[in-house]
Amino acid sequence: MAYPISVIYFFFFGLTLLVFHPIQWICLNVFGYNTHKKSVSLMNFFLLRCSNILRTRLTFNNPYNISTNQPLIVVSNHQSLLDIPPIFWYMRKHHPKFISKIELGKGIPSVSYNLKHGGSVLIDRKKPMASVTAIKKFADYIEKNNRAAVIFPEGTRSRNGKPKKFQTKGLLTLIEHIPSAIVVPITINNSWKTLRYGKFPMGLGAHITFTVHQPLKVNEHDANALIKTIETQITQAIIL
Repeated sequence: MAYPISVIYFFFFGLTLLVFHPIQWICLNVFGYNTHKKSVSLMNFFLLRCSNILRTRLTFNNPYNISTNQPLIVVSNHQSLLDIPPIFWYMRKHHPKFISKIELGKGIPSVSYNLKHGGSVLIDRKKPMASVTAIKKFADYIEKNNRAAVIFPEGTRSRNGKPKKFQTKGLLTLIEHIPSAIVVPITINNSWKTLRYGKFPMGLGAHITFTVHQPLKVNEHDANALIKTIETQITQAIIL
């Protein structure tokens, strides 16, 4: 059943991206940032509904009342592309912006446009010095506008759910350049099961959970100790 259901899923997933590409362009160029942001939030809502075609269930557990009047650094493990729409939708009032690889900045309807024009940053992992410079500029934007910087410190997704060692340079740069930020650690479980067979067919029936841990103030912790605490919080809650 995974084969025909995956075809239906990819059809509606791709259709959503195609439909929202011109909508994003109109919203940003005619009405400005806030309207564009709302269109991207709505797009991610429909992408969530597309995942239901795969009989996927999503649970986002956030018991904390996080203020929108401060910048955030959202840190999460990474298991699949299905990690992104739930974070965007459920954290939408914080205006999430992503640190993404440069390859995603072209050729993908809606996704590439939003990454290039919506406040996120694209980095070339083959050019570490240029990447750090780009993240510093991105951090200044997050600090000034009280946005949420989303980073997956593992660098690449885990293909079996097992956490990878955090690559700390990007996260450390954010912490050093957004001193007023609150760090929000998130653990994702079971997202990898949607890709258990590779890119096709998609895995069916996964119950993907997002668990928000205790937010931590950057200015109350040593940066390196804070990163170790975040990594421990996230990885200890991963269920294998």
